[in-house]
Amino acid sequence: MPQPKVSIITVHYNQPDITAALLHSLRGITYANTEIWVVDNASPVAGTETLEPLFPEVTFLKSTRNLGFAGGNNLAVTQATGEYLLFINNDTEVEAGFLEPLVACMQKDASIGMASSKLKYYYEDNVIQYAGMGELSTFTARNKTIGMGEKDLGQFDQSGPTAYIHGASMLVSRAVLEKTGPMDEQFFLYYEELDWCARAKRDGFKIWYVAESVVYHKESVSTGKDSPFRVFYLTRNRLFFVRRNFRWYQQFFTYLHFVFLAIPKNSLVYLLQGRKDYLKAFWQGIVWNLKN
Repeated sequence: MPQPKVSIITVHYNQPDITAALLHSLRGITYANTEIWVVDNASPVAGTETLEPLFPEVTFLKSTRNLGFAGGNNLAVTQATGEYLLFINNDTEVEAGFLEPLVACMQKDASIGMASSKLKYYYEDNVIQYAGMGELSTFTARNKTIGMGEKDLGQFDQSGPTAYIHGASMLVSRAVLEKTGPMDEQFFLYYEELDWCARAKRDGFKIWYVAESVVYHKESVSTGKDSPFRVFYLTRNRLFFVRRNFRWYQQFFTYLHFVFLAIPKNSLVYLLQGRKDYLKAFWQGIVWNLKN
């Protein structure tokens, strides 16, 4: 049986060496029927110009403005021709056989619409970042990433259903795009894949974690571990996700948590740390939701 075509899509922003490392690792994969798309998300400093002659097998697209994670990926989605689409962070590297298990998972059950690889930290020795996710608490609007920070001793080698995929490596079926639509660009960065999962599940699709597929993630290379930018979008989109996906009574308890616990605690922590920039970004994320 011929392999179904997979469109591999990654978004580039200012880091040609990082993107080149991913593309080199993709050259070594054993899955043959692929096309690769790299979207330059309006990089202001270092775009994809130096990469294009080095990787003639790749199709490069350039956005005239920064569309965020969802928008950058969606730019390639409009032109991709694969039966399945693999969205993968440019700050990852892959094992040679990582794609076959993802495709096999989708093909065994047409109701599985999304699947994510096991993620390991690239700069750590055999440490897991993601082996599935739990549901978001309707009180804190947070959830647990299964296996995060644990040594990989085989304890998460069983594939199975999961609440959410991870945006660093996610295979999505064409059926999801046709029924649920693409990622929502209003998120810009963070929570967009969680929102996508929630929407797909409401449309009847299953979400899967695939242990046999392994990807190594250079976590936070693109945005930095701590930045006002990150604080703003995590705060903004956490509340935005709640508004879009929680029922009214669930929202009520989440807002109680924010007003009486999260807002006072975070504000005090940022003040004690002397990080007025974080405090400002945190409050901007809250105010955005009040205005929108």
